[in-house]
Amino acid sequence: MIKFQELKIGDYVIADNDGDQKSGEITNLNGDEKQVCVDTGQEFWYEMNQISAIPLGEEALNNFKFHKQKNDDGTVKYMKGAFRIMLEREGDFSHMEIWYRDERRHILHPISVHNLQNHFYDMTKVYLNDESFD
Repeated sequence: MIKFQELKIGDYVIADNDGDQKSGEITNLNGDEKQVCVDTGQEFWYEMNQISAIPLGEEALNNFKFHKQKNDDGTVKYMKGAFRIMLEREGDFSHMEIWYRDERRHILHPISVHNLQNHFYDMTKVYLNDESFD
């Protein structure tokens, strides 16, 4: 389960409306009630038990317009502007290194799309969404 304090406006999550699960973008947060407004084609407020994370994988990076580079040593680099993600093995998102200019972070466990979006924003001060810079 996602912690409310992890979420930010602009993050992508999965919203569950009585078994109908759709991915969408957070458009508002209600800290008093711990509710999240998600746009899945229409905006609706959800309780935290109706919100789940989108696993980070190649499909998500493609949606964010990252460019993929396979290296001779078996590592894979994903690039978006000056932001980089390095995987030790293709398809293995359980360990990665991310960096932007002089700042590097080592991620030693699988993360979700909203976690990457938050790291990206913390490091670049630009929101990562499907309309972000190329």
